[in-house]
Amino acid sequence: MALDQSALLEVLDALRTADAGERINQACEVVYQALIDAELGAKIGAALHERTETRTDQRNGSRPRSLSMVAGDLQLRIPQLRSGVVLPGAAGAAPAGGSVLVRGGDGGLPARHFDA
Repeated sequence: MALDQSALLEVLDALRTADAGERINQACEVVYQALIDAELGAKIGAALHERTETRTDQRNGSRPRSLSMVAGDLQLRIPQLRSGVVLPGAAGAAPAGGSVLVRGGDGGLPARHFDA
């Protein structure tokens, strides 16, 4: 996901008013969130609010996740899909072989599918 001009200006204004440590934290948060959104867009074949013939799934909201780093804790939004939850590799949640998709199975029991 590329940041549009108004979102980029808001980020730059926030970075100007923050101290040095907070600037690093905010910049990391924006970069990680953009990576997560881009990874999901590549996985489902469409960016946010984009309609394409190659789309394989639909977004279904997001859940908050805190990622602890040396610069501080980052508050990220992990997107959910209608077919399950994507645990992005950008946030360090995926195994070394690839990404993880968690799905609800028949009878309400969860089944895990690992892409290697």
